[in-house]
Amino acid sequence: MDEACLFCKMAVGQVDVPKLHDDDRVFAIRDINPRAPLHLLIVPKQHIADARAVAAADAVTLARMFAVAARLAESEGVAKRGFRLAFNVGEEAGMTIPHLHMHLLGGRFLGAEG
Repeated sequence: MDEACLFCKMAVGQVDVPKLHDDDRVFAIRDINPRAPLHLLIVPKQHIADARAVAAADAVTLARMFAVAARLAESEGVAKRGFRLAFNVGEEAGMTIPHLHMHLLGGRFLGAEG
């Protein structure tokens, strides 16, 4: 755990936040500044700075993130219409919390980005 990391504090309950999913590896929350009608964050409990720091040992956690995203897309009603999964890497990409997290966006036509 990184003592200064907001997501690490959420993971261990130091910062209380409504969780849509919580298991031994990941949790999911609603983004506080949504860019689409549905904007969720799927966050590993282990502190991984960003995608550049992902190692082979993180494979199970990454697989869990994608499985949770698919389940949440279904339960939130966007699975059949389509949704976007995205990782921001670094400041220029818009990463504001330096802890790996996946964005799940949906609920409208998203179009091309970047």
